[in-house]
Amino acid sequence: MNLLRTDSITMQFGGLTAVKDFSLELNKGEIVALIGPNGAGKTTAFNMITGVYTPTKGKVIFSEKSTADGKETYKERDITGLRPDQITGLGIARTFQNIRLFKDLSVLDNVLIANHLRINSNVFEAIFKLPRYKREEKQMIEKTMSLLEKVGLAEHRDEKSSSLPYGQQRRLEIARALATDPKILLLDEPAAGMNPKETDDLTVFIKQIRDEFDLTVFMIEHHMQVVMGISKRIYVLDYGITIAQGSPYEIQNNQRVIEAYLGVDEDA
Repeated sequence: MNLLRTDSITMQFGGLTAVKDFSLELNKGEIVALIGPNGAGKTTAFNMITGVYTPTKGKVIFSEKSTADGKETYKERDITGLRPDQITGLGIARTFQNIRLFKDLSVLDNVLIANHLRINSNVFEAIFKLPRYKREEKQMIEKTMSLLEKVGLAEHRDEKSSSLPYGQQRRLEIARALATDPKILLLDEPAAGMNPKETDDLTVFIKQIRDEFDLTVFMIEHHMQVVMGISKRIYVLDYGITIAQGSPYEIQNNQRVIEAYLGVDEDA
């Protein structure tokens, strides 16, 4: 089942084309990777999908689930140009290459903040702690504690997020994204800055949350051990252009990909 696709999305900044005609398909339950040398346009592609940038041309199509007469159906929706909060509300969450936690807030509060996307109470009800808000607040705390248990951070609930080791800060950022109830999770270099042990743990963790939360995962990653270990399919960008796509085996043996990463011996 196709959950998300991009139809030839392009992003231009003045005379510079950062990404050109990027077409992607994400199927339900997959882990798909986007790789390429530094400056290839990977984060720009993420930003177009999540509403940070509106593509200069092309479309981003999301399949929304609805239930009628007890049957689940999916309807395609053009989400090109929607605001990031609107896209998150549809069920597409993301993390960032540079960790963006509220460093002076506790682990619990960092995740609680994300839960506010799904509450029905208004500002007036929240300020005066009216019954509906108090009920929803209780439900948010219970949900957050359950989520922290699942990602192994419950014992740190009252600690400042900045006090956590780097690998646990990454987990917290992912937990905050999970609190928005996503269908698709976009991870921007989740293994960046991690030591080998943390990288191994992260690889297992991504598989676990994919299964536990019934997710489709799309990630940018430079650690080939992570990419090749858990990806079903891989897209490769170079200078904003898709130069290859396929299985890990196909990508490992693609001459154009090898040249993009290692260069070409002009004397050969």
